[in-house]
Order: sequence, then C-alpha cells, then structure tokens
Amino acid sequence: MRISITVGLGARAESTVPGLVTRAQELEALGFHGVWMPNAFGFDAITALAVVANQTSRVEIGTAVVPTFPRHPVVMAQQALTAQSAAGGRFTLGIGLSHQVMMEDALGLPYGHPARHMREYLSVLAPLLRGESVDFHGELYRVATALTAGAPPVPLVVAALGPAMLKLAGTFADGTITSWVGPKALESHVVPTISAAAAEAGRPAPRILVGLPIALTDDAESARAQLAQTAAWYNSLPSYRAMLDREGVNSPADVALVGNEEALDAGLKRLEEAGTTGFLAQLISTGPGSTQRTLEYLASRV
Repeated sequence: MRISITVGLGARAESTVPGLVTRAQELEALGFHGVWMPNAFGFDAITALAVVANQTSRVEIGTAVVPTFPRHPVVMAQQALTAQSAAGGRFTLGIGLSHQVMMEDALGLPYGHPARHMREYLSVLAPLLRGESVDFHGELYRVATALTAGAPPVPLVVAALGPAMLKLAGTFADGTITSWVGPKALESHVVPTISAAAAEAGRPAPRILVGLPIALTDDAESARAQLAQTAAWYNSLPSYRAMLDREGVNSPADVALVGNEEALDAGLKRLEEAGTTGFLAQLISTGPGSTQRTLEYLASRV
C-alpha cells in the first residue's frame, strides 16, 4: 500500500504556493509516494500542483478532489493536461461531485441529477485525458472537439461512495478516492462494487485511494474526542453519513487512525487488507510537535 500525504489543509507553512513547493520537496525527500491536495475555497489545486510538480522530480501529484459542477469537462481536461505537462507524467486528476451545500447553497449551481451529471461529464472528460477526440451529445453536455496539449495521458480517479457513483468510477476511471470511509465499508461495499464495474467494462483492477486523518499519540481518547468536535459537520453530509452507518460508527472521528505506533500499524494493515491501494494521510495536530511526529512515523512505514 502506497503512502502519500495530503497538503493544503490549513497548515501555515502551506498557505502560500512557495510554501506548498517546499513542503512537497520535503515529503519527496522523506520517501513518500505522493502529494495530494484538496480543492475547496482556497487555492485552485490543479494550478498550485502544476507549480509543485515543476519543482519536484519523483512523487505523484494529485487532486483530492476537484468539484465537477463549476468547470466544463473540456476546461477540466485542459487544466489537467497542462499540469501533466509540468509533472512529466506524475499528475493524477481526482474529481468529485462535492456536496449540495457547497455547490448549490454556496455557489448557486444546480445540484440535481448528480449521477447523470457525472456520467455525461466522464463521457467527455475521460477520452480527452487520454488524448482522444470527443463527439458526445447528451442532455447536459454536447461536445465535439479534441485537445492538442501534447501531454502524457492523465490518470483519473473519481470520489465515489454510493453504488451509482462507484459503478461510474469503475466504468470510466482508473479508481476511486474516498474520505471518512473505514475498512468495513471499504471491504463490504466500495471495493467489490467498483471492482465489479471495472471488470465488466474490461478495465484493470481499480485504484482504491483512502484519505483519513491520522495522529500518533499516547492519549488516543482525548485526540479522538477533539477530532469528533472539529469533524462533527461531516455528519450532516448524507454521503458521508451513509458510509459511517455502513461502518457502524457514530462519529467521523471513529474511522480516523489515532493512537500509538502499534495502533496505527494495526489501522494501516486493516486498510490494506480491506483493499486499499493508496493511503492519503491527513495529519492532525494533537499538540506541539505532534504532526511532525506523525509524519516521521509514516515516513518510517513507507
């Protein structure tokens, strides 16, 4: 199981593009497999990561994830191919629907029929990322074009939790990327659903990228209680709540990896046994120096 680090989550050192570059270079030197960045209401992740890619040489660079509704799929493809040119083939595009509260309430974009939106979106985006032309006429998108970016093909992963989205990810993309999903839900739902869809479409076994908070600490109870407070908002998002119900837990904090080295080793092993191919670590602070200790722990497990 490959171990990567999620950047751009609010750390002061990563609040500027030069800071992100420095952080990525440090993570590359420590041996991590990848550097992944979310796209919410801060930096544009594709643009920032194109700069990061140009200043690193080995690590995979990926978005976790870019919402689809605000960007036409042709625009998304152009941006991704540009980043791929900067990365020399190390860039992976992660996309997702986001959530109604972020798209419709915050941006005023209609969020109806998300599965239909994603199917048509992928019908346009996926061929363009492979360097192919598109001639697609659907209800939402009508596209007949090709791009001449001259970059290597861009691997594509789709944030998918429900059955419909997992089937689309298996059919059109190279894998999925999850958040707030534990090993039980991965093993019983996510992995078998997307794997069956990929096999039916004649595609290789999908990548299963799992993003979760992680903290090395001797006071797991206090750390988990602190995280339960800061992450309580995620309980209100239906897609995450459904995955927590599948896991049989009450709080998002219950699926985080929190504890001493033995506990974290067991948590990482359980994720790998459940089918995880890549762990996207989200470092959380439990006190002064805590994130650095967690980072050093993870570097020793790469």
